Amino acid sequence: MKGRALLTHAVAVTALFYVWRSLRVLRGWARIPPAEQGDDAPSLSIVVPARDEERNIEDCVRSLVAQRGVEAEVIVVDDGSTDATAVILARLATEFPALQVVTGEPMPEGWVGKPWACAQGASRARGEWLLFTDADSRHAERASASTLAFARANRADALTIMTGQELGTLAEAAILPAILQMVVFACGMLTEINDPNRPDRALANGQYLLVSRAAYDALGGHAALRGEVVEDIEFARRLKRDGRFRLIVAEGTQLVRVRMYRSFREIWDGFTKNMYLGARGDVRAIAGGVLFCAMLSVAPPLLALASLRRGRRAEAAEALAASLAVMAVGYYGATFVSMPRKLAVFAPFGIGMFGAIALNSTRRALTGAGFVWRGRRYPAR
Repeated sequence: MKGRALLTHAVAVTALFYVWRSLRVLRGWARIPPAEQGDDAPSLSIVVPARDEERNIEDCVRSLVAQRGVEAEVIVVDDGSTDATAVILARLATEFPALQVVTGEPMPEGWVGKPWACAQGASRARGEWLLFTDADSRHAERASASTLAFARANRADALTIMTGQELGTLAEAAILPAILQMVVFACGMLTEINDPNRPDRALANGQYLLVSRAAYDALGGHAALRGEVVEDIEFARRLKRDGRFRLIVAEGTQLVRVRMYRSFREIWDGFTKNMYLGARGDVRAIAGGVLFCAMLSVAPPLLALASLRRGRRAEAAEALAASLAVMAVGYYGATFVSMPRKLAVFAPFGIGMFGAIALNSTRRALTGAGFVWRGRRYPAR
């Protein structure tokens, strides 16, 4: 009984730490205001890697060719799609003659799909700035003009944004907000991430990565990322370690929206391929993270139930307070990323799923099963 009381106290302390650190993590949150570029705006090349994106590609392309306030070319690389992606792109190319559709070449040995597609698009790009964005994204008319103006005004060489999330199913609503919040939580405070003097803190969102051509070429482009499954995080790390360039992470939920996944299976597989590699294969850090997630998700309700059965109401209240604290963080975080605040009630469950996916990602890496995504299998490097 004494051990259970101590565990309840430990859970409460963990929840308090989670609240305290979450408040610190979001310091320095910068929102990109809508802007109109002037005549001196640099040219922009927008590169979209697309593999089996028949559900998304038309809306994405239409939103990109409709950009205003910036001189932009749109390049879509069809990376060996087996669905109707190529047919849709051919029709769009007829409707929009300026749209460049590239039929991807076979992927060379040692490459990962997305870096290979991005590299092919970048090789055809003529812009002074490059924007790499995913095929499941939807862009407001002045999204590109606004992000480019913000990057230049802040003397950044690269800019990545937190995009707005479209949550169509219960699985998306219950899991994705907490997972995305935990990713930011694990990467550190935004003031540190945006500090060029802190190369140990790096984050980028591959859904939207804007970079000057000069910085991109100096860092070796996507050829330097050829074997990286989590290429966005690795790009951020390389850029900050280099020391010559500045990367900014900002909020752009009103400028760009995405629908990452549409089912529990897609969420499970999508994050499974990222977590072990995103943690650089640090098994001790992953184990600590899984324990931390368990203390915030599974432990509080189980301890509360056990305490109530034994009539220990104070302990039960303490355990339940930990769950409420987790929900409060989810509510607070939702205000920053334009998500429905009511979804905070799912925060403990979402954090539990984050831990479970981390375990599965580590299991697949250590057993040699590797990761499967979009019909391709990648080893756990």
